[in-house]
Amino acid sequence: MPNRLARSTSPYLLQHAGNPVDWQEWGPEAFAEARRRDVPVLVSTGYAACHWCHVMAHESFEDPVTAAEMNAGFVNVKVDREERPDVDAVHMAATTAMTGQGGWPMTTFCTPEGQIFFAGTYFPNRPHPQVPSFRQLLAAVGEAWRERRGEVLASSGRIAAALGAMTSPVGEVPGEAELAAAVDALAAEEDPVHGGFGGAPKFPPSMVCEFLLRHAARTGSQRAAGLAARTLTAMARSGTADQVGGGFARYAVDAGWVVPHFEKMLYDNALLARVYLHSWRATGDAEHRRVAEQTCEFLLRDLRTPQGAFAASLDADTPVPDADGNPRAVEGATYVWTPGDLVEVLGIDDGPWAADLLGVTEAGTFEHGTSTARLTRDPGDELDRWLRVRERLAAARADRPQPTRDDKVVLAWNGLAVAALAEAGALLARPDLLLAAREAAGFLLDVHRVEGAWRRVSRDGAVGSPAAVLEDLADLAEGLLALHAATGERRWFAVAAELGREVLDRFTGPAGLVDVADVDPALSAARDGAGAPSDPSDGATPSGSSAAAGVLLSLGALTGAEEFTDAAVRALGVAGAVAAASPRFAGWGLAVAEALVDGPREVAVLGPAGDAGAAALHRVALAATAPGLVVARGVPGEEVPELLAHRGLVGGAAAAYVCRGRVCRTPTTSPADLAAELGARLS
Repeated sequence: MPNRLARSTSPYLLQHAGNPVDWQEWGPEAFAEARRRDVPVLVSTGYAACHWCHVMAHESFEDPVTAAEMNAGFVNVKVDREERPDVDAVHMAATTAMTGQGGWPMTTFCTPEGQIFFAGTYFPNRPHPQVPSFRQLLAAVGEAWRERRGEVLASSGRIAAALGAMTSPVGEVPGEAELAAAVDALAAEEDPVHGGFGGAPKFPPSMVCEFLLRHAARTGSQRAAGLAARTLTAMARSGTADQVGGGFARYAVDAGWVVPHFEKMLYDNALLARVYLHSWRATGDAEHRRVAEQTCEFLLRDLRTPQGAFAASLDADTPVPDADGNPRAVEGATYVWTPGDLVEVLGIDDGPWAADLLGVTEAGTFEHGTSTARLTRDPGDELDRWLRVRERLAAARADRPQPTRDDKVVLAWNGLAVAALAEAGALLARPDLLLAAREAAGFLLDVHRVEGAWRRVSRDGAVGSPAAVLEDLADLAEGLLALHAATGERRWFAVAAELGREVLDRFTGPAGLVDVADVDPALSAARDGAGAPSDPSDGATPSGSSAAAGVLLSLGALTGAEEFTDAAVRALGVAGAVAAASPRFAGWGLAVAEALVDGPREVAVLGPAGDAGAAALHRVALAATAPGLVVARGVPGEEVPELLAHRGLVGGAAAAYVCRGRVCRTPTTSPADLAAELGARLS
């Protein structure tokens, strides 16, 4: 008998619709029921591609005895963290504060008003030496609620007060000294053997590399350039990179980047495609160009939905039939190889060669004698052979069982994908990528805005109920501005400007930008009545405030509106505080600060539609490495965006105007001169 999740649009929640647990979605109805029954609310938060979420579901939520205890003693709420990042952020703050660590699945217990009094992550179905079983936990929490209510309420009040006191730190806007200090701090954290920063687990630092590339472009710092290049090359050849199919897994479980956690997220791949593209743009590194192109091709092949948008993720697990034909979830089954597999697919000549190149050994680097595929060396002169072998392996792998896909469309992550595809299409002369960016953007504008209000998710073309949060509006605007720069089409700029104004009107709090426009009552109670929360750190994606700062700075440059620029500067004070503590968690904020220090530079290209000279100047502008550069392409007499206004041809020829703060240098008609001015590499 399906539970109440059967009405959900979230694939993660639908995975639990057949559980014997009487799950329901987060909302006022759940807390009203808890008040009526006088029981706590059990909140279980996860996401569709999460391996340990599946493990806990199988061990506990599918077990009738456990489900009966949950139903008797609690109101049970399932949360898709990707649909409700506001719920996830508040409950994760409590979990990390109480336990010293976070992760998913996340298990929290609340009062009927929403105050959190216990938090943890995965609980096994059998007790471990220092971890109770999930049923033991249920019994202990239930007993405390019935017999020691006063202690529970006192504890929840203290936790709420602590969460309410947490505010986004505000520091100095990063200037030249702070940006240089961030490079020094990152250099001290570099793994000199394997590349990247810190130890295991290792996540792809796409935004940190974006900052380093911008810093190197502005200052000429070889140190910053080397940090970015070594990290990007290490990831490109690692087990986290899907050497056969393109794209990247979410992270590596080891410091050497050998074994990935196999889930593939849209946001990671959008950000990585873009930063590899920018690395190639700056250096001409052919390997980085291939990675950018292959990652974009992965997006189109494996994550594109029938409506032209992009799905959220591919699962870490692959459903593999067991001896009885029933599907059994096996982590990484689609992706791993044995030497025998390679010989079977490639033959006796290419099989052993590929095993040596890809680090596939008899002992195995993963589980059960299988190995992940990684490039153990630069293919060099054998690149053509490797690319031919790669095609054959991809064809063979396509016949294997494939991981399941979370096909909900998340507004923010699709905005990041639009930005990557628009820039890649323009820079790599790939009209198919540019068309994909246009189609995805068109879908988002047509479907995700309902009666003037933006929605965060959709599925199969039907919009879901969660309202868009700050990162949704900011990342969508980022994608639209990139698409406008690549095409010169005013439609995209117009909506981006509307989004920027909505950020100022609805997401500005007393101390800066906030993540949600309307505060959820239960989340407000969890934070002792505090207002809208704001997560300042750039984690797997840009924080809402960092993403908005970049967009607002660009809009200020394109329009001349000081309100945009002033709001961007205020938001960067938050990034400055985070960067001072740990620049690894302020990558996008630091990248935006580089643009602020650089101006940012503004380029207006004017020429008749279809004019070859204007097209050449436009290509040079897009190839520029100046941090945060904004580009507007128009025809003489065009007034929108305002950067184009009152500018025209020079001697009857197409011209480019390079400006800072709307103060422009003498316009040029020469692509070579424009390249020299902007630091663009002419290919």
